[in-house]
Amino acid sequence: MTEVQGITPDWPAPTNVRAFITTRAGGESLPPYAGNNLGLHVGDNPAHVTANRAQLSVALGLQNNPQWLEQIHGAKVVNAKSDGAVRTADGSYTNQSAQPCLVMTADCLPILLCDKQGTEVAALHCGWRSLAKGICARGLQKFAAKPGDILAYLGPAISQPHFEVGVDVLEAFFKVARSQQHADQIAAAFVSAQRPLHFYADIYALARAELNALGVTAIYGGDYCTYGDEARFYSFRRDKVTGRMASLIWLE
Repeated sequence: MTEVQGITPDWPAPTNVRAFITTRAGGESLPPYAGNNLGLHVGDNPAHVTANRAQLSVALGLQNNPQWLEQIHGAKVVNAKSDGAVRTADGSYTNQSAQPCLVMTADCLPILLCDKQGTEVAALHCGWRSLAKGICARGLQKFAAKPGDILAYLGPAISQPHFEVGVDVLEAFFKVARSQQHADQIAAAFVSAQRPLHFYADIYALARAELNALGVTAIYGGDYCTYGDEARFYSFRRDKVTGRMASLIWLE
């Protein structure tokens, strides 16, 4: 089996639920995309990206094409298919075996979802815009399982000390607060920056608050920083021109 270095989520998912998150280690891409860039939209040599994607499928023993997405920081979640078509959305869902759902990130938060019975999975691309637009709710609506029977894993994203945002970001989340408790949790996810009307945002805390407000309490992960760990992760905010990691989930 081809070796692909990455992260296997540490969460109590059913044994037939498989999940994997790539890092920048390995791959064919050259600087500034070195090395395992999986994004075709960032200016990298398409032949290198295609080789990296093929290597990933072989290494993970994927039977079908992952559902690759054209991500636009929206809240649309599609049903994943293996027809090779790239769909415009920021998340995908499936209840079919051997069909990988996949999102790409380089600071935004990937959220992987599964039900406790191991019959449904989804992958969501959660930048702050998608989170504020309600992508978690859209993803959960795809599930037959109730929110209380769904597990969530928060993959590598930018950490609070490196994620400075304007007051517009804080306001966007307050506008969609689902309760006073949710609003309090949103407030706690922002700390003032030195610049006026700027804050450091904790995207992990914002995601946990949103999931909790929707009824999901089994939440894991959320302990990496893409910006701070240059050896392992791509970061758009750090490097501007850079590659993309992939977060996958599928049913065996």
